[in-house]
Amino acid sequence: MSDLATPAATARVLRAYGLRPRRRLGQHFLVSRSVLERILEAAALSPDDGVLEIGAGIGTLTAALAARAGAVVAVESDAGLLPPLREAVAAFPNVALVQGDILALDLPDLVDRLPVSRKSVSNLPYNIASPVILALLERPLGLRRLVLTVQREVADRLVAPPGGKDYGALSVAVQYRAAASIAGRIGPGAFYPPPEVDSAIVVLNTLQRPPVAVADEALLFRVVRGGFAQRRKTLRNALAAALAIAPAAVASAAAEARIDPLRRAETLDLEEFARLTNALAPAIPAKVKSAGPGKNTR
Repeated sequence: MSDLATPAATARVLRAYGLRPRRRLGQHFLVSRSVLERILEAAALSPDDGVLEIGAGIGTLTAALAARAGAVVAVESDAGLLPPLREAVAAFPNVALVQGDILALDLPDLVDRLPVSRKSVSNLPYNIASPVILALLERPLGLRRLVLTVQREVADRLVAPPGGKDYGALSVAVQYRAAASIAGRIGPGAFYPPPEVDSAIVVLNTLQRPPVAVADEALLFRVVRGGFAQRRKTLRNALAAALAIAPAAVASAAAEARIDPLRRAETLDLEEFARLTNALAPAIPAKVKSAGPGKNTR
């Protein structure tokens, strides 16, 4: 077990290197051994696994991953954290450190450095959690499991069923690619400095194929985002505005999909979104169909 997972050890490392957590970058360092254990248990690592870690920090989780996995690619955007991070993993030749913004780096290239059995285990910076999750799921990266520590609000959105306030475009986008569950809740005291919100460990087991069939995936996500863009509006009005088509065309497609056009997007499950998308396709201009899930999915 990493000896950095305590408040005293983390404070000692930060003092030694003259560092302070940068809230602007969403830096909250894990200082709980019990939470670290829960993350590792959820990851279920073996020497055959390769792990992509995002937001390696001072190496608390990185070292623990390296002791269990066959290979680790650890990404950290803050160059100032690289010296303590290098020290934390100095004894592990199976770790490759990469400095940079994960949203600007070549994700396929990073993952290609790992063996075939691939996972991502990360304490994600809160300020980039949603776009990072979408980036990890959008492309065929071959990641079998994602174990991610995120803000509790984000975790609730990832696993939310239709009908509630937490259910939104992010819920649909994630559940189209993965089976999502929450492995545990985490209080602010598990991190230094303590965040102002609770966190949660989310497990995303990626699906070999989506659970629904659509002729055009990009259009599916365009329809989902359009429906939730003005979530208090009916599907007929929200999608007419978002897709630049007549309300009557939306109503006609909804009828074909056996969906009441006066419903709101938050009441539709993934299968209904798929049916509606397939029915809408003939009425939507080609330029509108070209947008994918995107970074602003909520």
